[in-house]
Amino acid sequence: MFCRNCGEELASENAEICLKCGTKKGNGDNFCPNCGSGMETGAEYCVKCGCKIISSSDQDSQKSRVTAGVLGILLGGFGVHNFYLGYTSKAVIQLSVSCVCILLACCTGGLSVIGSAGMGVWGLVEGIMILCKSINVDGKGLPLKN
Repeated sequence: MFCRNCGEELASENAEICLKCGTKKGNGDNFCPNCGSGMETGAEYCVKCGCKIISSSDQDSQKSRVTAGVLGILLGGFGVHNFYLGYTSKAVIQLSVSCVCILLACCTGGLSVIGSAGMGVWGLVEGIMILCKSINVDGKGLPLKN
């Protein structure tokens, strides 16, 4: 990882500031954080390595991988993790199907529990995929922070 302000390689991935210029990690827009090459202000992608450049304001709105994964495991059948990540359409489908299945289960004496259980398994699998880094971005395409 490279300093976005001066292009110097950071001491480690966990470094909070650049030791050369003292800028906080992620601040600046002069250099690519992936390869360290110079770039134009406001560029969305690095022309040397093709990396998507995350602006400082986008970094503040990055979603937590752990939060999304735990929400998926515990409440995934209702699409809570997808609402959190910004995948609203998928979340509405999960919530709607779960609610209909629960409502039908109440009216039919439990015959529709299988559909509701299916939604729970879907959420559980997505939660595990998020924690295992198979799902790496939110609904805006921003990488999840660890």
